Amino acid sequence: MRRYPASRLRLTFSNTIRRECTSAWPPPLPPNPSPRVSAIVDEISGLTLLELSDLTETLRTRLRVDQMPVVAVMTPGMAIGGLPGRKVGAGAATAAVEEKVEKTAFDLKLESFEAASKIKIIKEVRSFTDLGLKEAKDLVEKAPAVLKKGVIKEEAERIVEKMKLVGAKVVME
Repeated sequence: MRRYPASRLRLTFSNTIRRECTSAWPPPLPPNPSPRVSAIVDEISGLTLLELSDLTETLRTRLRVDQMPVVAVMTPGMAIGGLPGRKVGAGAATAAVEEKVEKTAFDLKLESFEAASKIKIIKEVRSFTDLGLKEAKDLVEKAPAVLKKGVIKEEAERIVEKMKLVGAKVVME
């Protein structure tokens, strides 16, 4: 095996040593920045991570940037360019709009109820929850309160109708 000077070798991501062309390594330096830019770079490079975090938040508010840009990370198996598995061009934008997912799980929230029908409401709450009499009574009395979480749409609509019949106002969230 031929030996190369250490200046011409570089450890790659796969932990193998690869011979590098000396003209490309180290990478060429950019043109000389202005003294003001150099001073800013020197100052930023001396900051701690906490100070850098504060700096980015301050710059975001001062420059009125709502969100940081999303950086795409390639993972093994992702489609690239026009290869199968990826929609390209205007079709991709319309496909994203069409892919709005309809909500299937809802939380049922008791907003209010008629005082005269409180007992009926407590009985109905007990029928679709695993609560005892005292727990169901406490839940109804502290309205507005979430009665049940993660209910499928059909069951949620059925419960809302039953609760309306006994005098309660229940909403699906």
